Amino acid sequence: MSHDSTWAVAEAKAKFAEVLDQARGAPQTITRNGRRAAVVVSAEEWDRRTARAGTLADFFAASPLRDSGLKVERSKDGPRDIDL
Repeated sequence: MSHDSTWAVAEAKAKFAEVLDQARGAPQTITRNGRRAAVVVSAEEWDRRTARAGTLADFFAASPLRDSGLKVERSKDGPRDIDL
């Protein structure tokens, strides 16, 4: 059974298994009071979208600024005095 990918909260609660089944094919939007409240995606889609492509060190090593000659100088100022 094919369904539109948008569900009202009450309908999503009543047909939760169907929402999950449909999410295996495409993200399912759940609305509350006519506004988007959540999106249900398959576990595989979630894993794909949240997977990291490498480490932070890999990211910096691949930076186009790596060999740019850019020099960043840190401030020599000490900490500020604050009243607590």
